[in-house]
Amino acid sequence: MALPLPLRNRLADLVLDALHDADAREGLRALAAVCADPRALEVARLPARFPLEFFERGAEGLAVRSGFAAHARELAERAEAAWQTVGKRALGPAAPSLAATLDAAGALFDARLYFEVHELLEPCWFRALGREREALQGLIQIAVGFQHLVNGNRRGALGLLHDGAAKVAAGAPADRSLTDFAAGARRCGAALAAHGDGAPFDLTLIPTFPRASAAR
Repeated sequence: MALPLPLRNRLADLVLDALHDADAREGLRALAAVCADPRALEVARLPARFPLEFFERGAEGLAVRSGFAAHARELAERAEAAWQTVGKRALGPAAPSLAATLDAAGALFDARLYFEVHELLEPCWFRALGREREALQGLIQIAVGFQHLVNGNRRGALGLLHDGAAKVAAGAPADRSLTDFAAGARRCGAALAAHGDGAPFDLTLIPTFPRASAAR
Protein backbone atom coordinates (compact mmCIF):
# COMPACT_ATOMS: atom_id res chain seq x y z
CA MET A 1 0.00 0.00 0.00
CA ALA A 2 1.39 3.40 -0.99
CA LEU A 3 1.91 5.91 1.78
CA PRO A 4 -0.18 9.10 1.56
CA LEU A 5 1.84 12.02 0.21
CA PRO A 6 2.27 13.81 3.57
CA LEU A 7 3.71 10.68 5.20
CA ARG A 8 5.77 9.71 2.16
CA ASN A 9 7.34 13.13 1.72
CA ARG A 10 7.97 13.73 5.41
CA LEU A 11 9.65 10.35 5.79
CA ALA A 12 11.77 10.89 2.69
CA ASP A 13 12.94 14.30 3.94
CA LEU A 14 13.88 12.78 7.30
CA VAL A 15 15.72 9.86 5.71
CA LEU A 16 17.75 12.02 3.33
CA ASP A 17 18.60 14.55 6.05
CA ALA A 18 19.68 11.67 8.30
CA LEU A 19 22.47 10.90 5.82
CA HIS A 20 24.30 14.03 6.99
CA ASP A 21 22.44 15.54 9.98
CA ALA A 22 22.72 14.07 13.48
CA ASP A 23 19.40 15.55 14.66
CA ALA A 24 17.55 14.05 11.71
CA ARG A 25 19.23 10.70 12.33
CA GLU A 26 18.06 10.75 15.93
CA GLY A 27 14.56 11.60 14.70
CA LEU A 28 14.63 8.64 12.34
CA ARG A 29 15.84 6.33 15.10
CA ALA A 30 12.99 7.50 17.34
CA LEU A 31 10.44 7.11 14.55
CA ALA A 32 11.48 3.50 13.91
CA ALA A 33 11.36 2.78 17.64
CA VAL A 34 7.89 4.28 18.20
CA CYS A 35 6.46 2.58 15.10
CA ALA A 36 7.69 -0.75 16.47
CA ASP A 37 6.57 -0.06 20.05
CA PRO A 38 4.17 2.83 20.85
CA ARG A 39 5.52 2.86 24.41
CA ALA A 40 9.17 3.08 23.36
CA LEU A 41 9.51 6.81 24.10
CA GLU A 42 7.64 9.42 26.07
CA VAL A 43 6.53 12.55 24.27
CA ALA A 44 8.79 14.66 26.45
CA ARG A 45 11.79 12.59 25.31
CA LEU A 46 11.13 12.73 21.59
CA PRO A 47 13.88 14.39 19.54
CA ALA A 48 13.16 17.65 17.74
CA ARG A 49 13.09 16.02 14.28
CA PHE A 50 10.51 13.38 15.25
CA PRO A 51 7.38 13.78 13.02
CA LEU A 52 5.00 14.18 15.95
CA GLU A 53 2.30 15.70 13.71
CA PHE A 54 1.46 12.21 12.45
CA PHE A 55 0.99 10.69 15.90
CA GLU A 56 -1.44 10.97 18.78
CA ARG A 57 -1.38 9.80 22.37
CA GLY A 58 -3.45 6.72 23.13
CA ALA A 59 -3.88 4.15 25.85
CA GLU A 60 -0.97 2.17 24.44
CA GLY A 61 1.33 5.16 23.96
CA LEU A 62 2.00 7.04 20.73
CA ALA A 63 -0.03 5.79 17.78
CA VAL A 64 -0.29 6.90 14.17
CA ARG A 65 -3.19 9.35 13.88
CA SER A 66 -6.51 7.82 12.96
CA GLY A 67 -6.51 9.37 9.50
CA PHE A 68 -3.29 7.51 8.68
CA ALA A 69 -3.94 4.35 10.73
CA ALA A 70 -4.39 2.18 7.65
CA HIS A 71 -0.80 3.01 6.69
CA ALA A 72 0.80 2.37 10.08
CA ARG A 73 2.33 -0.95 9.04
CA GLU A 74 3.83 0.44 5.84
CA LEU A 75 5.22 3.44 7.72
CA ALA A 76 6.74 1.15 10.35
CA GLU A 77 8.36 -1.09 7.73
CA ARG A 78 9.81 1.82 5.78
CA ALA A 79 11.03 3.62 8.89
CA GLU A 80 12.74 0.47 10.14
CA ALA A 81 14.33 -0.23 6.74
CA ALA A 82 15.56 3.36 6.59
CA TRP A 83 16.97 3.25 10.10
CA GLN A 84 18.73 -0.07 9.53
CA THR A 85 20.24 1.37 6.35
CA VAL A 86 21.09 4.94 7.28
CA GLY A 87 21.94 4.28 10.93
CA LYS A 88 24.87 2.09 9.89
CA ARG A 89 26.48 4.81 7.78
CA ALA A 90 28.85 7.50 8.96
CA LEU A 91 27.38 10.98 8.75
CA GLY A 92 28.34 12.53 5.44
CA PRO A 93 28.66 16.13 4.29
CA ALA A 94 25.56 18.17 3.48
CA ALA A 95 26.78 18.56 -0.11
CA PRO A 96 28.37 15.20 -1.01
CA SER A 97 30.11 14.33 -4.25
CA LEU A 98 28.18 12.50 -6.94
CA ALA A 99 30.10 9.32 -6.12
CA ALA A 100 29.11 9.55 -2.45
CA THR A 101 25.50 10.32 -3.41
CA LEU A 102 25.40 7.26 -5.65
CA ASP A 103 26.81 5.14 -2.80
CA ALA A 104 24.00 6.36 -0.53
CA ALA A 105 21.45 5.80 -3.30
CA GLY A 106 22.67 2.24 -3.63
CA ALA A 107 22.13 1.55 0.05
CA LEU A 108 18.62 3.00 -0.10
CA PHE A 109 17.76 1.17 -3.32
CA ASP A 110 18.83 -2.20 -1.96
CA ALA A 111 16.68 -1.53 1.12
CA ARG A 112 13.75 -1.01 -1.32
CA LEU A 113 13.45 2.66 -0.42
CA TYR A 114 12.91 3.58 -4.04
CA PHE A 115 11.14 6.89 -3.58
CA GLU A 116 14.03 8.10 -1.42
CA VAL A 117 16.44 7.15 -4.22
CA HIS A 118 14.44 9.35 -6.58
CA GLU A 119 14.53 12.26 -4.14
CA LEU A 120 18.25 11.85 -3.51
CA LEU A 121 19.31 11.63 -7.16
CA GLU A 122 17.00 14.23 -8.67
CA PRO A 123 19.14 17.28 -7.69
CA CYS A 124 22.20 15.55 -9.18
CA TRP A 125 20.28 14.96 -12.39
CA PHE A 126 19.32 18.64 -12.58
CA ARG A 127 22.99 19.64 -12.40
CA ALA A 128 24.44 16.95 -14.67
CA LEU A 129 25.22 17.16 -18.38
CA GLY A 130 25.51 14.81 -21.30
CA ARG A 131 25.70 11.06 -20.80
CA GLU A 132 25.99 11.44 -17.04
CA ARG A 133 22.67 13.27 -16.99
CA GLU A 134 21.07 10.55 -19.10
CA ALA A 135 22.38 7.84 -16.79
CA LEU A 136 21.06 9.61 -13.70
CA GLN A 137 17.65 10.04 -15.29
CA GLY A 138 17.63 6.34 -16.08
CA LEU A 139 18.53 5.42 -12.49
CA ILE A 140 15.72 7.64 -11.24
CA GLN A 141 13.23 6.12 -13.67
CA ILE A 142 14.18 2.60 -12.62
CA ALA A 143 13.82 3.49 -8.95
CA VAL A 144 10.40 5.03 -9.55
CA GLY A 145 9.46 2.02 -11.67
CA PHE A 146 10.16 -0.32 -8.77
CA GLN A 147 8.25 1.99 -6.42
CA HIS A 148 5.26 1.69 -8.78
CA LEU A 149 5.72 -2.07 -8.75
CA VAL A 150 5.64 -2.42 -4.97
CA ASN A 151 2.65 -0.06 -4.91
CA GLY A 152 0.80 -2.36 -7.31
CA ASN A 153 0.99 -0.13 -10.41
CA ARG A 154 2.47 -2.74 -12.75
CA ARG A 155 1.67 -0.85 -15.96
CA GLY A 156 3.49 2.25 -14.71
CA ALA A 157 6.39 0.11 -13.56
CA LEU A 158 6.77 -1.57 -16.94
CA GLY A 159 7.07 1.68 -18.88
CA LEU A 160 9.56 3.24 -16.49
CA LEU A 161 11.74 0.13 -16.29
CA HIS A 162 11.89 -0.02 -20.09
CA ASP A 163 12.75 3.67 -20.51
CA GLY A 164 15.10 3.74 -17.53
CA ALA A 165 17.07 0.71 -18.69
CA ALA A 166 17.59 2.29 -22.11
CA LYS A 167 18.91 5.51 -20.58
CA VAL A 168 21.11 3.70 -18.05
CA ALA A 169 22.65 1.57 -20.79
CA ALA A 170 23.46 4.69 -22.84
CA GLY A 171 24.71 6.82 -19.95
CA ALA A 172 27.98 6.81 -18.09
CA PRO A 173 28.74 7.90 -14.50
CA ALA A 174 32.52 7.90 -14.31
CA ASP A 175 33.03 5.50 -11.40
CA ARG A 176 30.74 2.53 -12.06
CA SER A 177 29.41 0.24 -14.75
CA LEU A 178 25.65 0.24 -15.29
CA THR A 179 25.50 -2.60 -17.83
CA ASP A 180 24.39 -5.34 -15.43
CA PHE A 181 21.90 -3.04 -13.71
CA ALA A 182 20.30 -2.10 -17.02
CA ALA A 183 20.07 -5.78 -17.94
CA GLY A 184 18.47 -6.57 -14.58
CA ALA A 185 15.86 -3.85 -15.04
CA ARG A 186 15.08 -5.23 -18.50
CA ARG A 187 14.65 -8.73 -17.06
CA CYS A 188 12.20 -7.38 -14.50
CA GLY A 189 10.28 -5.60 -17.22
CA ALA A 190 10.15 -8.77 -19.29
CA ALA A 191 8.90 -10.75 -16.29
CA LEU A 192 6.16 -8.19 -15.73
CA ALA A 193 5.14 -8.24 -19.37
CA ALA A 194 5.05 -12.04 -19.45
CA HIS A 195 2.61 -12.40 -16.57
CA GLY A 196 -0.88 -11.08 -15.99
CA ASP A 197 -1.68 -8.23 -13.65
CA GLY A 198 -2.74 -10.64 -10.93
CA ALA A 199 0.41 -12.76 -10.99
CA PRO A 200 2.83 -12.24 -8.09
CA PHE A 201 6.18 -10.69 -8.95
CA ASP A 202 9.36 -12.27 -7.61
CA LEU A 203 11.07 -9.34 -5.85
CA THR A 204 14.35 -11.27 -5.75
CA LEU A 205 14.64 -10.51 -9.49
CA ILE A 206 15.27 -6.83 -8.68
CA PRO A 207 18.98 -6.18 -9.33
CA THR A 208 21.31 -4.67 -6.76
CA PHE A 209 22.30 -1.07 -7.36
CA PRO A 210 25.62 -0.65 -9.23
CA ARG A 211 28.55 -0.08 -6.92
CA ALA A 212 31.70 1.91 -7.61
CA SER A 213 34.56 0.09 -9.28
CA ALA A 214 37.49 -1.03 -7.14
CA ALA A 215 39.73 1.32 -9.07
CA ARG A 216 37.92 4.39 -7.75
